[in-house]
Amino acid sequence: MSVFAITGGTGFVGSRLIDLAVEAGHQVRALTRRDQPVRDGVTWVRGDLDATAALAELCAGADAAIHVAGVVNAPDREGFAHGNITGTANMLAAAKGAGVRRFVHVSSLAGREPQLSAYGWSKREADTLVKASGLDWTIVRPPAIYGPGDLEMLELFRVARFGLALLPPGGRISVIEVSDLGRLLLALAATDTFSGEIDPDDGRAGGWTHPEFAHAIGRAVGRRVLALSLPRAVLMAGAHIDRLLRGKRAKLTPDRVSYFCHPDWVVDPANRAPVNLWAPQVETEAGLVETAHWYRAKGLL
Repeated sequence: MSVFAITGGTGFVGSRLIDLAVEAGHQVRALTRRDQPVRDGVTWVRGDLDATAALAELCAGADAAIHVAGVVNAPDREGFAHGNITGTANMLAAAKGAGVRRFVHVSSLAGREPQLSAYGWSKREADTLVKASGLDWTIVRPPAIYGPGDLEMLELFRVARFGLALLPPGGRISVIEVSDLGRLLLALAATDTFSGEIDPDDGRAGGWTHPEFAHAIGRAVGRRVLALSLPRAVLMAGAHIDRLLRGKRAKLTPDRVSYFCHPDWVVDPANRAPVNLWAPQVETEAGLVETAHWYRAKGLL
């Protein structure tokens, strides 16, 4: 089995990735800002993406690096640049310094339209660094990620309990369940024959309209929902109110509204993973039900 250096291992995607890696018999070296419980198969390395010595320790002896860590919400452009561009540059340098050739980089579909948001711009710039690194790289651009452990979609589930869905203007999205994404990242880290860019999803051709996905969430919580598409101006006003009420903890920000309102966040079929490497296993309706069960079990729903 392999040794994988993983950033973002205490987050939503990274924690599920570590679970899957350990279950498959791999050894994991994972970066963490805080002390973590001792765990078989996992070596925790204390530090962050600014700590070059910690990154060197993280990558030492690894067969591949999986760079999951990133900033999805920041108060300004500088925050996104530091977390996503500088952080990626530091991790690339550590991988090269440790002789790690295989580098799997978790980007975002938002990087496809960098002019829409500071987040998308920062992910595109990070992708550019990965491509120029000289490593054996793969860039994975997930669409909206959901699943047990996710807190980003929690508000959608909570509002659906009251029979309502507040949506961006018309458009389509792709989605992927977190375990499916984790299995893809592991498959890519373990192969030495595939490089390039991959846009994974749940396998639904053409993605979902916003109302279709909202109705699926409604079914997951046992309610029929009224799906209301809100104008961009209303969403932007809501973002400013959320920032006033919750400050840095705000989930709806002007930057997010900018890319939420884009009409096409469907993955490019030309960038699908090779079918002999990976295919999605979680049917979305069933995955949303499991997500709702997790929320309820945690007292969140």
